[in-house]
Amino acid sequence: MWKRIQVQKRLPQLHRPILIEGLPGIGNVGKVAVDFLIEQLDAKLMYRLHSNSFPHSVFVNDENLVEMPTMEIYYRQRKNKPDLLFLAGDIQPIDERSTYEFCAFLLDFCKELEVQEIITIGGIGLPQAPEKPKIYCAGNRKEIMQRYRKGTRLQEKLHGIVGPIIGVTGLLTGLAGERNIPAICLLAETQGHPLYLGVKGSQEILKVLEKNLGLKLNLRALDREIAEVEAELIENQHPVSRPPLGPRETSYIG
Repeated sequence: MWKRIQVQKRLPQLHRPILIEGLPGIGNVGKVAVDFLIEQLDAKLMYRLHSNSFPHSVFVNDENLVEMPTMEIYYRQRKNKPDLLFLAGDIQPIDERSTYEFCAFLLDFCKELEVQEIITIGGIGLPQAPEKPKIYCAGNRKEIMQRYRKGTRLQEKLHGIVGPIIGVTGLLTGLAGERNIPAICLLAETQGHPLYLGVKGSQEILKVLEKNLGLKLNLRALDREIAEVEAELIENQHPVSRPPLGPRETSYIG
């Protein structure tokens, strides 16, 4: 069962909003990108989402206190431009059924707010961290892919590069088409290690969003984080919790 808790007493009137999803996945590419957008654009918290379909776990913060996993929806109003909604969180639904239920719940919300289009963000797992990540797109309509590719490094030929796009990132894009909502999925190459943080891939996707949505982002703010991640890769070997990808293998999960 999914429910949303309204955080503000009075909700804003949104103008032709666009929803951007960035939940944890390979390299946390989507999460890094959306958390960065929320901070840079000073987005305001709108709803907290709760469900008994969340993973049966809690997080331990730096004060050794437990915190329940959460998803949240933020908004940013803009003058003479479509407003923005952001789906952020610590987790994804735990199984196929709960993922379908969550996407249906979210799309009902999108219809209620008259969302005009949906952007989902994720990573393509490679055996090693790419020096300059390639970025790809897939969508439920050719028109939205053509529009986002114009003047960017986005590549459309994703078929054969990855298998199924798993999780909310893929399923939300597909189900949105059944609700007549244009949707595009933006994917960046990253290392397919469970502890790797794909900040470079997130930065490349943010460039696409900056151009297409008319954002004014300070992308240099990510440079220090990229340097820290690369230094850690050189100095440390993380314990591996699953077999590494083969030399020619790629994978993806939302």
